[in-house]
Amino acid sequence: MTATMSKQDRLNSTLTALRGALPELRGVLIATVDGLPIAQTMGVGTDANRVAAMAATALGLGKRINDTLGSGMLTDMSVGGTDGQVYIYAAGTKGVLAVVAPAGVNLGLLHMEARDAAQEVAGIL
Repeated sequence: MTATMSKQDRLNSTLTALRGALPELRGVLIATVDGLPIAQTMGVGTDANRVAAMAATALGLGKRINDTLGSGMLTDMSVGGTDGQVYIYAAGTKGVLAVVAPAGVNLGLLHMEARDAAQEVAGIL
């Protein structure tokens, strides 16, 4: 008999798989579109509540920009700095996936893995 995993366990498993595929990531977080953290593997000293709120806000702004420009449904967006980037992915209509990556990360691999993870999260939520 196989045990059924809870939603929380499934979300944590998705984060673990993403971190396993890209071990150089500095952090990964799943939040609601209202900005509440659901699951995270952020670095020590990082306030997951603040990151969740900012990621949800950025996603909302990105959606408004896409709507204004007629660019279709928002899938992802990024914020870059000299030492790294934050990639924010829409996880269906209920969730946000934020990925903190160092400068020089393999973007093709990151987008492939993170988009798959965002779809998994959407299915779980």
